[in-house]
Amino acid sequence: MPELRTPWRAVAAAFALNGVLLGCWASRIPAFVDRLGPDERTLGSLLLVMGAGALTSFPLAGRLSDRFGAVRLTRWIALAYLGSVIFLGLSQSLAMLAAALFFFGMCHGSMDVAMNSWASEVERHMKRSVMSSFHAMWSLGAGLGAGGGYLATLAGASTGVHFALAAVLSAVLFGPFLRLPWQSQMRLAQAGEPRAPIFAVPRGSLLLVAVMALAAGLGEGAAVDWSAVFLTDTLGTPEAQATFGYAAFSITMVIMRLTIGTLITRFGAITVARGSGLLAAAGYAICAGTDALPIALAGFILMGMGYAAVIPMAFSRAANDPMVPAGQAIASVATLGYGAMLFGPPLIGFIAHATSLRAPFAMVGGAALLIAICAGALGTTRNSPDALPGEGGRA
Repeated sequence: MPELRTPWRAVAAAFALNGVLLGCWASRIPAFVDRLGPDERTLGSLLLVMGAGALTSFPLAGRLSDRFGAVRLTRWIALAYLGSVIFLGLSQSLAMLAAALFFFGMCHGSMDVAMNSWASEVERHMKRSVMSSFHAMWSLGAGLGAGGGYLATLAGASTGVHFALAAVLSAVLFGPFLRLPWQSQMRLAQAGEPRAPIFAVPRGSLLLVAVMALAAGLGEGAAVDWSAVFLTDTLGTPEAQATFGYAAFSITMVIMRLTIGTLITRFGAITVARGSGLLAAAGYAICAGTDALPIALAGFILMGMGYAAVIPMAFSRAANDPMVPAGQAIASVATLGYGAMLFGPPLIGFIAHATSLRAPFAMVGGAALLIAICAGALGTTRNSPDALPGEGGRA
């Protein structure tokens, strides 16, 4: 129906597709371990290969997004991403799996940059804060992908069959929305203008935005990878209940991302960011200082409330940087944010091995305070010196 084909739904479909395919992979990691037999160290190396593919793609995707338009690049990469998950499912050796994961990571990461650039264009068009709602669609998509993996495992489906079916269904379900007519603004180089670097190093206020993304990525990565281990090893929680920590965190993230736009519109991004940093820091502090499961779960809920809006707000601000083109600005922020999410958890493991998880949790909570400290950087945008969507001006 025509009324369903709105710009918001088109971008939401891109975020959901990206999340679904990543959820497919995450849900079937045990199947690859059973079939190919990598130990923990090898599996960790494979995950780093995937992360390296994503980090490699960020600056290139930012440059291409500015040159060809975010919507066009999102569509191109979506096709490649659908193909990459099929290739991933058919991997029959560790070497093939490593190559497939690198390509899969490149597609995932580059689509992330392109679709966030597209999302920022739609946000400006709608003249209100909606970036967090797009990230909520990603979270929902990842949940759907993981749920599909659970059903595929129950049915005894191979990863090849499962991933091929997931790719086809995703194309059928989300493809029509991705084809919605939309014209992205493209920045053409002027005569005599020096060639822009592929990777724009964040400077000035954009650097502070990148620091916020780094702190948020570190906090999210720690919650994802260490919540269950913290509850079992530090608090002595039974293994079956150890999943409650991440469940509380992720459910809170989805709910907040669906509703945070209203708060940003009413109170402004700077105020919301300051509150977010304080809530996230409080969540980690509570976990680091308690021995009771209910109190720890309350801490994870506070983390979800605190981190939900930070990355979306950082991307929205980067897309409206007054000095750097949108694609390159988003890529620079994403590199620090996702880099922290990727490399932070192993560092936490090294610190925890020497002490306990309480110490790195307290350190991550301290890093969350940087979000509150740097929040003022969200106020300087391309079209207004002090306005983001929901702060009295058009970003």
